Amino acid sequence: MSVPLDFSRRAIAVTIAASACLAVHAANAPVTVAIDATANRHAISANVYGVAFAPNAATLKDLGAPLNRYGGNTSSSYNWKANASNHAADWYFESILEDTGASAGAMADAFVTTSKAGNAQALLTVPMLDWVAKVGSGGAKLASFSQQKYGAQSDADWQWFPDAGNGVLASSGKDVVGNDPNDASTPNSVALQQAWLAHLIGRWGNSSGTGVKYYALDNEHSIWQGTHRDVHPVGPTMDEIGAKMLAYGHMIRAADAGAIILGPEEWGWSGYLLSGYDQQYGATYGWDKHPDKDKHGGMDYMPWLLQHLAQDQKATGKRSLDVFTLHYYPQGGEFSDDVSTPMQLLRNRSTRSLWDPAYVDQSWISDKVNLINRMKGWVAQYYPGTKIGITEYNWGAEGYINGATTQADIDGILGWMGVDYATRWTTPDAGTPTYKAMKMYRNYDGKASGFGDTSVSASVPNRDQLSAWAAVRSKDGALTVMVISKVLSGNTTVTLNLAHFAAGKSAQEWQLTSANAIKQLGNVTVASNRAVVTVPAQSISLLVIPKG
Repeated sequence: MSVPLDFSRRAIAVTIAASACLAVHAANAPVTVAIDATANRHAISANVYGVAFAPNAATLKDLGAPLNRYGGNTSSSYNWKANASNHAADWYFESILEDTGASAGAMADAFVTTSKAGNAQALLTVPMLDWVAKVGSGGAKLASFSQQKYGAQSDADWQWFPDAGNGVLASSGKDVVGNDPNDASTPNSVALQQAWLAHLIGRWGNSSGTGVKYYALDNEHSIWQGTHRDVHPVGPTMDEIGAKMLAYGHMIRAADAGAIILGPEEWGWSGYLLSGYDQQYGATYGWDKHPDKDKHGGMDYMPWLLQHLAQDQKATGKRSLDVFTLHYYPQGGEFSDDVSTPMQLLRNRSTRSLWDPAYVDQSWISDKVNLINRMKGWVAQYYPGTKIGITEYNWGAEGYINGATTQADIDGILGWMGVDYATRWTTPDAGTPTYKAMKMYRNYDGKASGFGDTSVSASVPNRDQLSAWAAVRSKDGALTVMVISKVLSGNTTVTLNLAHFAAGKSAQEWQLTSANAIKQLGNVTVASNRAVVTVPAQSISLLVIPKG
């Protein structure tokens, strides 16, 4: 989730557009991609191609998405018995029925149904927040910050529910404090969520069969004091979240021993290092002191949490977390529809924060994020055997080719770096280039053909201008190479030099450009372990090279 803390993930209007840079320039310097089919080999997890809130089963099938996440701010307050959620700071802290007249658990059951019909697994979020939503008589909406009860506020849901204020007093501009959580919520408990799992298992079976396999331990705990300040106005401490993750993790394990438990689903850079308590303290008193961190020997938040869970497993013999998951949104304005030339170039560079140990993030972070290597290092040191996942990310510009090339680059990075799980926030609109960029990896020909499942080495001179990812496909032995031209203008001649791969004489070429259509081009000749293609600016080209 992007700064500020009350950032609202509202739907971004998507407009199909050509590149912002329309001028025609001379051809770019040629690029050589060195591919070695025996170097750096490792499996690519299909679960890195996940999405969130797929609109229907057909979309999941078309994208070949194996994982469909139900998450985000509202998931923290989902009351399965009432079938309602509080929409928190995203929408005036209103508790709203998910489906009028529906039975207990209907929303989640419908989500599982859609996921299964689309050949995907559902990833459900188990609320750990102390309060979950309730609704009024007949399913009526309830407001956490009623204007009638707490006074006039600076904004409200004037069109749909005028009594629901934003929790900021019009008279002073200060937050409403001392509100009663019972106004729009009811207490949550491990027992309540245990009953939900019993319902899910009763409906779908357990994880070893046809049941739900994946559960996430709530969502972005370290900013509850912002997103859910109606019920958790004080930032949670390290101890609070550590205790909750153990309590709910052990409950899930007891209910379904084979389930895969993910967490902590933290929001971003500050949440990796500081608890919600310290983030709130720093915002109020300055960032030179961290009382909660100091209380825990000066350890950063995520390493401490992993160590805490590992110590519990050593004591109990039971693992309460299977996948260490974080969220990541670039903080330099990339998560937007800004396609000015400087922003497009920044998008091209900033994917380096996922993998490059030397890259200093060009935002307020101003540090070497090196996210995937950082996550692997923390796990290796503090909780060995835990897998890793990035379960929310978005680089923006969904309706533009620059957003598409960035998404294609991210999909390549996730496989190359050996991430185990990833789900994009959310599912791109089917008419956008970004949707088609994802489809290039999983269903480029409409026949479920996709990028290979064993990553191999592909070296390029400058990934900010042209990146390439390579893999061997187990079903037919083909070598697949994704070439992503990021430059804003001009064609680029690309030579693929193949090592340790006996190639056939010609390769298929599939391509996505600013014309916003995946097209099959003429076959490419492969001779003397070389193939040469010319790729246009801002394009994604997939070469499918059969084995000889």
